[in-house]
Amino acid sequence: MPSAVSSTSARTHTPGDPIPSPISTPTAAVAPCSACCFRGESLRPGQPRPRHGRRARAPPAQGLLPRRQLAFRWDELGQEIMRIAVPGALALMADPVASLVDTAFIGHIGPVELAAVGVSIAVFNQVSRIAIFPLVSVTTSFVAEEDATSSVRDKSETNGENEHDISDSEREQLIAPGETSPTASKSSFEIDSHEVHIEHKRKNIPSVSTALLLGGVLGLLETLLLVFFAKPILSCMGVEEDSAMLKHSLQYLVLRSLGAPAILLSLAMQGVFRGLKDTKTPLYATVVGDGINIVLDPIFMFLLQYGVRGAAIAHVISQYFIASILLWRLRLHVELLPPSLKHLQFGRFLKNGFLLLARVIAATCCVTLSASMAARLGSTPMAAFQICLQIWLASSLLADGLAFAGQAILASAFARKDYSKATATASRVLQLAFALGLILSILLGFGLRIGSRLFTDDQGVLHHIYIGIPFVCLTQPINTLAFVFDGVNYGASDFGYAAYSMVLVAIISIICIVTLANYNGFIGIWMALAIYMSLRTFAGFWRIGTARGPWAFLRS
Repeated sequence: MPSAVSSTSARTHTPGDPIPSPISTPTAAVAPCSACCFRGESLRPGQPRPRHGRRARAPPAQGLLPRRQLAFRWDELGQEIMRIAVPGALALMADPVASLVDTAFIGHIGPVELAAVGVSIAVFNQVSRIAIFPLVSVTTSFVAEEDATSSVRDKSETNGENEHDISDSEREQLIAPGETSPTASKSSFEIDSHEVHIEHKRKNIPSVSTALLLGGVLGLLETLLLVFFAKPILSCMGVEEDSAMLKHSLQYLVLRSLGAPAILLSLAMQGVFRGLKDTKTPLYATVVGDGINIVLDPIFMFLLQYGVRGAAIAHVISQYFIASILLWRLRLHVELLPPSLKHLQFGRFLKNGFLLLARVIAATCCVTLSASMAARLGSTPMAAFQICLQIWLASSLLADGLAFAGQAILASAFARKDYSKATATASRVLQLAFALGLILSILLGFGLRIGSRLFTDDQGVLHHIYIGIPFVCLTQPINTLAFVFDGVNYGASDFGYAAYSMVLVAIISIICIVTLANYNGFIGIWMALAIYMSLRTFAGFWRIGTARGPWAFLRS
């Protein structure tokens, strides 16, 4: 049988008709080249099909290194990352600002009270971090996964309903004009109300109920622990029976612990909102709550003359305000109560939560041991170390915003098996993290030497700060990459690797901290911390670079 081209060219030309042009002559469709170099585009007529031999396999991590101009492109993915990262980082920064205001108010009472409250805050924050950090991390990933799968399921159901509606409308055309169809008997009010109900239907995400229940229970357990064992815990922190700080530390810690259920519940709900890719709601709630705390502080502390107790009462009230706002907003979008107890996912939460608990303990041991080794050098090196450490870790407040964005988007992409978006997201947040680290290095390099006098006027302390500045500045890109790699691992639900790799990193780092601190003193401690963060970053690169675990798809 002749082809379309041959039959067209053999057609007889009639006088008066336009002479056919070879360009406008229809041609047979040429199958697209399956090779990646043509990206599925059709070949031009007459163009020879390229010969493809065996191609060398690219390294698995090459997909994470696109052209540099793509890292900062303001496209849909870039906007999605910024929508999550910026409010998340601002929400994290709100609490330290409120704590600074608290410290300023308490400092006007007296130095003893200030030192006592400092010890109590350190105890409360450390216990809360160990209790809630694993829960928040797994909640964000699980909620993002379930939200993505439920969205896909809802879309498929909606498409099925649309197909059903189209078939009904086609059937109605066959009905006689005098007859009425079942759908025609419905009033517009019923149809509109049904559509409104579907539009505002709350999502059923079992991980939300599980996270809230675990957060509330952990908060109650923390309250009981700190109320009944406050004195022994403070004694372990160096606040002995004959210390002038004991009375004020006990008052503040016991009263502050009454707000533990609200704090842990609020943090669990923040994990839920991050999983839903909504970091603005936690930001607004945190700003309102911290504003209430700042207003109530002088009222309770000075007007009502409650002193240190007034600061704790103001903080507790503000935390319950934050929890109430988040709970009110959350119930508008998600079903808070599960259909039955079997829908709760305690096993999944506890398994991965204990893995991250081991990770938190390992990371805490490294930083705590570094502070302990600095304290052995004397009060002057310890004071300089504390100032440098807080600045050194402050980058986490900004890098965690990118980590939240990467975790939420990656969890959704993996749930939908959208590996191309997972690769693009990991690449984008890691490159943004490195750029953020470079910017922080430059800013700290210029500003820290001048700004260090805002913390102290002691020449000995300033001398040690100047020694630590190069380590604080030059390791910022490493720090931001390490923090964002945490979000990447959590987004891929790679909790086991995140835990085991951190334990191994902690073992090596502890050996380095002890060894280098004994031989090189203050400089040795910072050398060991630089090794610690470098190992954390290397562990993240190793997992993706070798295409192991959830990143095995990079091999194909």
